[in-house]
Amino acid sequence: MSEPPGAVTLVEAPPAEPPPPRKLTAQRVQPLRRPGRWIATAVVLVLAAQFAHGLVTNPFYQWDRFAYWFLRPTVLDGLLITLEVTAWSAVLGLLGGILLALARLSRSPVLRAASWTYVWALRSVPLIVVLLFLYNFSALYKTLSVGVPFGPAFFTFDESRLATDMAIAVIGLSLNEAAYAAEVVRGGILSVDQGQHEASSALGLPKGYQFRRIVFPQALRSITPNYVNQLIGLIKSTSLVFYVSLLDLFGTAQSMGSTYPGDIVPLLLVVTVWYLILTSLVSVVQFYVERYFARGATRSLPPTPLQKLRTGLRDLRERARREAAV
Repeated sequence: MSEPPGAVTLVEAPPAEPPPPRKLTAQRVQPLRRPGRWIATAVVLVLAAQFAHGLVTNPFYQWDRFAYWFLRPTVLDGLLITLEVTAWSAVLGLLGGILLALARLSRSPVLRAASWTYVWALRSVPLIVVLLFLYNFSALYKTLSVGVPFGPAFFTFDESRLATDMAIAVIGLSLNEAAYAAEVVRGGILSVDQGQHEASSALGLPKGYQFRRIVFPQALRSITPNYVNQLIGLIKSTSLVFYVSLLDLFGTAQSMGSTYPGDIVPLLLVVTVWYLILTSLVSVVQFYVERYFARGATRSLPPTPLQKLRTGLRDLRERARREAAV
């Protein structure tokens, strides 16, 4: 059949050839540029290098005298006194803080008022004032007695014989530490979910058993980091016992500095390094205690420093292997 004149004939175009496949090449993702971080890092490294250079090259530090004094028997004796005062004050302060916290949470208005007054007073008075007041306590009370108020005394003893320098230091630090520990313990007890109290009461458990086996172990997760901060402060606060004639680590350095005035700076460096060692050891103990009480509260325990080191080395090897493959 012939097409009429003027008709347009549609011719089907041949199918277009598909484009050649693109060759896929591995492309490295560029990290986000952070110039501020690099600048801050460079500034910190420069300052740290200058500080280290000053420590090493400045003859005023007298590192040879520092090495001479660091392990001297006199300094070690002062260190032992510091450790002894810290240990006794930490234990007694924590026990006193627990009792004060329980009194603050009790239903007795007298106990609550007495606990609040004690915490308020001891946190308001500087520690050095407490120590000096106890040091001069015998001037106020020559003898102490136990008996009936406004009546006969059963026991009477001389206060000056009992108030040795060590006893004054431990009592003063313990009284001060108990006031702060009371708030730490009270906050930890209040952090325990109320459902734990209700569940233990529903089981008919005695109040004492509830506190020892259910409430207090859970409260320790909150108490531990806060009280360790208090313990670190307690270690440094022992330097004040020098003012009550007890030659601890700092007192020994002060005494030796007055005898050897040319070694004042090396002696202060010795004290600084020993305090750094003590507080670092306490921080390590804090990590493992927190890790212990974190069992059952977190899905996975926080890694130890050794585990972090192994993970970092493994990630570094894997990153180097990937970059070598590219």
